[in-house]
Amino acid sequence: MKKIINRPEDFVKDTMEGIIAAYGDKVKLYNDDYRILLSSYPVKEGKVGIVTAGGSGHLPVFLGYVGQGLLDGCTVGNVFASPSSAKMADTIRACDRGNGVLVLFGNYGGDKMNFELACETVDLEDDIKTEMVLVKDDVASAPASEAERRRGVAGMIYAFKIAGAKAENGGTLKEVADVTRKALKNIRTMGMALTSCIVPEVGKPTFSLADDEMEIGMGIHGEPGLEVRKMMTAAELADLLLSKILLDMPLVNGDEVSIMINGLGATPLEEQLIVYKSVAELLQKRGVRVYMPHIGEYATSMEMAGISITLFKLDAELKGLLGQVARSPFYTNYNK
Repeated sequence: MKKIINRPEDFVKDTMEGIIAAYGDKVKLYNDDYRILLSSYPVKEGKVGIVTAGGSGHLPVFLGYVGQGLLDGCTVGNVFASPSSAKMADTIRACDRGNGVLVLFGNYGGDKMNFELACETVDLEDDIKTEMVLVKDDVASAPASEAERRRGVAGMIYAFKIAGAKAENGGTLKEVADVTRKALKNIRTMGMALTSCIVPEVGKPTFSLADDEMEIGMGIHGEPGLEVRKMMTAAELADLLLSKILLDMPLVNGDEVSIMINGLGATPLEEQLIVYKSVAELLQKRGVRVYMPHIGEYATSMEMAGISITLFKLDAELKGLLGQVARSPFYTNYNK
């Protein structure tokens, strides 16, 4: 294993301390607890809180979206592992301003179980009302008939953005939850991997692929995809991934979308832009307009090489919320 770290068991702690060392004017720890990151940006009194949680190893997800117009707090676990329900409950408490907290996270068993317990705890002990919204945008993880089983992947960044904007605008807990669910009904992601990643405390690759192979539909924790294929051109790959998304969420002439091309940790930006070019051209041929493309590292899987494509179908309300200003150490949006 070749990694620029100290001790594998200190990976999360060292990462969190690095974030605070670099961005301590924008984010802070909760009671010096390196498992809980809070926003330091000023907020309006009574604003609905928004929190998330998940395992580390995916930066900027989840920690990178704590900021203005985004998340108020995040609980982080070990690499690819859920944090505890007690830490999640502390995060909810820290982000409640009297009008409740939206709990927004990816559809993974450990996170769901622990957040459910955390919400029950703060309801009973602190009378804090919560709404739970799960991100389920990965079309490769289950067929449309079983969409409730789907994993949450890069599409959750769009969900964070929409929820954060609605909360900044003074939305109630129900209004914030409702518009986030509306957004998620219009978000789909499809990804692929070229290489595995190495969890520091494991010290070896999670899976292996031959030099001329790629896995279509690979999960961000190394979950098996739909199929292993031989390498193809960027244009062929864009067509393949986009076609699978469009089978699930058809688009017609006049529709408008935001496109996210997400690198999984080790994919050069040049390659991401080449894929974006092909996706944009394919959508243009269908008469689909593109607003605010997102290209870069948004939801990674350690040092995995690969990409995911996310489409977010917009209406006037969602477009307005997406374009609203947001700021965090890892995400800045000035499109107003």
